[in-house]
Amino acid sequence: MSAIIRLEDIRKSYIMGKQVLNVLKGLTLEINKNEYVALMGPSGSGKSTLMNIVGCLDSPTAGRYVLNNQDVSKMPDDSLADVRNKEIGFVFQQFNLLPRLSAAENVALPLVYSGMSKKARVEKAMEVLAKVNLTDRSHHKPNELSGGQCQRVAIARALVNDPSIILADEPTGNLDTKTSYEIMDIFGLIHSSGNTVVLVTHEEDIAKHAHRIIRLRDGLVESDKRMEPTAVHPL
Repeated sequence: MSAIIRLEDIRKSYIMGKQVLNVLKGLTLEINKNEYVALMGPSGSGKSTLMNIVGCLDSPTAGRYVLNNQDVSKMPDDSLADVRNKEIGFVFQQFNLLPRLSAAENVALPLVYSGMSKKARVEKAMEVLAKVNLTDRSHHKPNELSGGQCQRVAIARALVNDPSIILADEPTGNLDTKTSYEIMDIFGLIHSSGNTVVLVTHEEDIAKHAHRIIRLRDGLVESDKRMEPTAVHPL
């Protein structure tokens, strides 16, 4: 198996007044192509900081991060943004949809800088909305959609650039149990189609959908366990 994410002795510190806060303390980790991984850990364990580094939203203070064979540890911000846009699709707990845009327009947004024509962008947006069973709501704005439908739009937006990795930060945090399972089934299908999926969650039942659970504590990997995934629930 080839590692798509390779983190070597990653450290991340923040200066807080006169104090130095060491959040990641020499973390080493590999995630292979087409793995489905859940990151867990108590508040303050470093999982959000790690997610920001993996997602190229932040750079480590020290250590080496190789993403899809590119060393991104010391890249300048503009180069990092370019890698992020090509390689990573993000899904957040709060959906982060623009309220004035339709579902299809929200999904097409990452393609605006790709040089693609408006017609091609709309076609691509509709194609990924079909993958999350939302074609019939493509012209609706976020306030006309349920929480689960908004999260499906956000997942479609994450997929629209054909990224190699989907990073999901508490993607079911604002959803009821039934809707959470529907969303997790979609992640299962995304993984089955060849994507690497990395999920941050504090919910054990959500983490069990993944094939590997990595637990952090005090800025280091506490445990790393492969497991039999939970069966996909029928949609």
